[in-house]
Amino acid sequence: MTGPGVRRTLSALTLAVATGVATFTAAPAAQAAPVPLTSVVPAPVTAVPTAGVTYTITAATSIYTEPGSTAAADIGGYLAGILRPSTGYALPVAPAPNGSPTGIALLLTGAPAAVGTQGYQLDVTTTAITVRANQPAGLFAGVQTLRQLLPPAVEAATVQAGPWQVGGAQVVDYPRFAYRGAMLDVARHFFAPAAVRRYLDQLALYKVNYLHLHLSDDQGWRIAINSWPNLAVYGGSTAVGGDPGGYYTQADYTALVAYAASRYITIVPEIDMPGHTNAALASYAQLNCNGVAPALYTGTSVGFSSLCVPLQLTYTFIDQVIGELAALTPGPYLHIGGDEASSTTAADYTTFVDRVQQIVAAHGKTVLGWHDVVHASPQPSRVAQFWGTGTSDAAVAAAAANGTKVLMSPANRTYLDMKYKNNTRLGQKWAGLIDVDKAYDWNPGAYLSGVGESSVLGVEAPLWTETIRTTADIDYMAFPRLPAIAELGWSPYSTHNLTAFKTRLGAQGPRWRVMGIAYYQSTQVSWPTGS
Repeated sequence: MTGPGVRRTLSALTLAVATGVATFTAAPAAQAAPVPLTSVVPAPVTAVPTAGVTYTITAATSIYTEPGSTAAADIGGYLAGILRPSTGYALPVAPAPNGSPTGIALLLTGAPAAVGTQGYQLDVTTTAITVRANQPAGLFAGVQTLRQLLPPAVEAATVQAGPWQVGGAQVVDYPRFAYRGAMLDVARHFFAPAAVRRYLDQLALYKVNYLHLHLSDDQGWRIAINSWPNLAVYGGSTAVGGDPGGYYTQADYTALVAYAASRYITIVPEIDMPGHTNAALASYAQLNCNGVAPALYTGTSVGFSSLCVPLQLTYTFIDQVIGELAALTPGPYLHIGGDEASSTTAADYTTFVDRVQQIVAAHGKTVLGWHDVVHASPQPSRVAQFWGTGTSDAAVAAAAANGTKVLMSPANRTYLDMKYKNNTRLGQKWAGLIDVDKAYDWNPGAYLSGVGESSVLGVEAPLWTETIRTTADIDYMAFPRLPAIAELGWSPYSTHNLTAFKTRLGAQGPRWRVMGIAYYQSTQVSWPTGS
């Protein structure tokens, strides 16, 4: 049985396809030939194979890391943690000896300056696999490429048959954009910390480096705030459709931030305002202009709620919420939402956003908001997240011309909650249907009129969860589209080719099967045997 140029031997495989989801009962045995460089997602800047050269990981292999670097040692431990269960090898992790070590070496010396702080150089010879980077983030990115150059069975949780070969190569790689993100809406449906950690692990494989958590909305408030405890206890008790609610304690959130950091992913928390605030208004009557708390809400309509703009208590509330969240968040960004504020007049919206931007800045964070915030006064370093469905927006273009950076999330390209087809069992279609071609075949640096590449901070793929209840639902909607958005954020546009991408994307199928990712088998992709 053959994949695209790669033989795979399967053992005890049962593959069932139901409504486009691959479900599995066994993992495949390792393939007998090295994975080709042309299967890596995102596509590297340069990747040159060395004909006739192969490195094989064996029971004698060690992982060597940059001497004196705790971060490199931790990355070595992370790599060993992936390789040990499937190979059965000890793979000890130790500081690199003088000279050129054999085995697998993760070094913070010798990388080209051009790879910057997030890039790497990967060399594979008959005696060693060497990843070199200027900073630990680059080493971690190089490890993700190495994972994809090993047989898919390397991701298994139990010992598999080898050999564990990597083809000879030199890869020099670095990202196009600084920000490559995903967003998970935990407000419409709550996802426990374990589910978020699982998503973080999946994001890491595709070099995504930001996870935006939508922590509050009409249907639920998901982060404990000590100065306003009812937000989580009462406001967090509900979810869409009457499903169970939930919230993160501050200890939960801190642990998620740390786990994300161990995967070189920065958490961006969002408290949506002035709209999308029914859960907060229901929790505290005094936050309402009329002093009356509305009922908790479990529907999916938008635009009906608003914080009370003239009320001074509103800004005390925001200052205390933002202050606690900022103290828990080491990353630079704090997302203030700002979208779909239909119940707030234009004048009140401007007044509100102007004040909130100042509060965020006073707590040492950079304001990130949905692109609606460009209608308020600009804040130095503010980032506007474009979520429109068109390719022009005069207000966003004007803001970009005045220095506002734009994070690209056009809803009809990047929203992972949109259906693939009309009959997709999950999702919505207000922004259109999005299959692999629609998610991949656009240019973030030249998509929005008047917003050139120098004004684009990066890309983000949001997953709203009105219809998403389980980790399997996340898998189904995120894969295979999330890797498409990740590639747009990482790879140079010169590598952009839809046909070639579909081949590389298909090569990920066997890996996802081993990882237990219940992905959607798009009919636009030729999935190889073992997918």
